[in-house]
Amino acid sequence: MVSLRPIAGAILTSVLLAGYASSPASATTQESSAVSWAEAAARPANGKILYDRISGGQGILRVKNGTTKDAVVTLVRGKTKAISVFVRAKSKATVDDVRDGTYRIYFTSGYRFSTSKGRFARSASYQRFDRQLTFTTSATRTSGWELTLNTVKGGNARTSGVNPKDFPS
Repeated sequence: MVSLRPIAGAILTSVLLAGYASSPASATTQESSAVSWAEAAARPANGKILYDRISGGQGILRVKNGTTKDAVVTLVRGKTKAISVFVRAKSKATVDDVRDGTYRIYFTSGYRFSTSKGRFARSASYQRFDRQLTFTTSATRTSGWELTLNTVKGGNARTSGVNPKDFPS
């Protein structure tokens, strides 16, 4: 199983103070994979927001991609695609302006992502988390979640395969 856990407000505050900035439609990143210059130039930047209809909130989504494939994580509210973020292989990204609401989380992974086609050209897989995530903020609490896309010993989140035709585009 993969991992899914809420981020506590007190922990979140200390992380924000340690260097995670917040601004509309932004993502902060940490990248640890080494790739060739030519390959890096063709791939979107780690943490790049590919689609955004929900910026302006205070919710935080952290994504850890411990796989050898790049990934795109997509949040869907109701039947509407809300945001998509690119997370390179062996990297982490943070979306720090998610609006309050309940979201279904989809992700696709593979090699050679085409921004014009919105999909991977090689070895693509399509999945979704079985559990929905709820972001709720108040004057005293910031809501956040951390997703891990690779299998984690003791993980607490199941995923299901998705037909590519049913993946939010």
